Amino acid sequence: MAQASTAIRNLKKDLAFNWEGMDKKGLRIKGRSLAPSEQALRGELRRQGIAATRIKQQSKSATGGKVKPEDIAIFSRQLATMLGAGIPLVQAFEIIGAGHEKPSMQKLVLEIKADVESGTSLHEALAKHPLYFDDLFVNLVEAGEQAGALESLLDKIATYKEKTEAVKKKVKKALFYPTAVLVVAVVVTIILLIFVIPQFESLFKGFGADLPAFTQMVINLSRFVQTRGWMLLIIFGAAGYAFFYFKKRSRAMRHFLDRMILKIPIIGPILNKAAIARFARTLSTMFSAGVPLVEALESVAGATGNIVYEEAVMKMRDEVSTGQRLQRAMENTGMFPNMVVQMIAVGEESGALDTMSGKVANFYEEDVDNAVDSMSSLLEPLIMAILGVLVGGLVIAMYLPIFKLGAVV
Repeated sequence: MAQASTAIRNLKKDLAFNWEGMDKKGLRIKGRSLAPSEQALRGELRRQGIAATRIKQQSKSATGGKVKPEDIAIFSRQLATMLGAGIPLVQAFEIIGAGHEKPSMQKLVLEIKADVESGTSLHEALAKHPLYFDDLFVNLVEAGEQAGALESLLDKIATYKEKTEAVKKKVKKALFYPTAVLVVAVVVTIILLIFVIPQFESLFKGFGADLPAFTQMVINLSRFVQTRGWMLLIIFGAAGYAFFYFKKRSRAMRHFLDRMILKIPIIGPILNKAAIARFARTLSTMFSAGVPLVEALESVAGATGNIVYEEAVMKMRDEVSTGQRLQRAMENTGMFPNMVVQMIAVGEESGALDTMSGKVANFYEEDVDNAVDSMSSLLEPLIMAILGVLVGGLVIAMYLPIFKLGAVV
């Protein structure tokens, strides 16, 4: 029983505390730390030569807030900068944790700090938080620790995270604009069918004449939405749930969707360029860290963000592992433009694969940026046409009987 209770206590998560105190020199200091209890924290501070004058536990609401990839990128940059300035690793964690505005990020940093203080290596401490630090991140940190170049590797990781997150934001922007406009168009159409069309229907009843077929069709649709709209809501809700459910669990469905989305006009080319940019950026980062090419390609595959490119890169890895040149393996997939293949070939021949793949990444990241900025002007005619068909069609249907009545008079 005693062992069981001890295990339960050990499993209990540490609490976050804000504290103030005096150090050995009599200077007033403050900070944030994790501890099982206030008493445990006071004892830990005493061991560090700090006389605590005030300790306050952070409220649960204050420890909320989702840790985003942007926060991890900033954390990497801050840690690289502080190590470059000669600040010890544990002290760097203390400074970053105390200065971060987001409590959830503070808690994450302090948990890593506690593990490092207890003798755990940095990459092992990061690996305990796979939700925020993926295998690629952990492997690069491990390579930096082994090579004694942690500062340099963290700087590369920060650049990598910043670049890839910038590309992801651009892709989301490309998908958000048309989706938002279409959703607004559908909502406006439903409002017209429920609230506006019935008013015209009551007006048309006094005409004493047959309505045009188009007008009658719209009125019938309005009646259906009013009386059985809940059925449509349930059907579309169930279809949406089923779509996302199987999308997460079915690799075949994700493969089909990722392949189809790459073929969508205007948006498809942007997603292709974004996948190539992530491929090149990850390859550059991994190879410059000294990771062997075959091992690097496995991490690169998962970073492309598209299952079609992921399978292509894994096929490349298999071919490279048998002695095939990377250039030839890329050509065999048929997924990469000739310019990319040739630049990678130059990098292989010159022994500067990391530099050339970095240039490819820079080119395609800028290309994605420009493509997204110009996409709105390309989509505007299509979106206006859809709005015209949905909203304009309803307006025309309601005014057709009035035009017909005017012609008779």
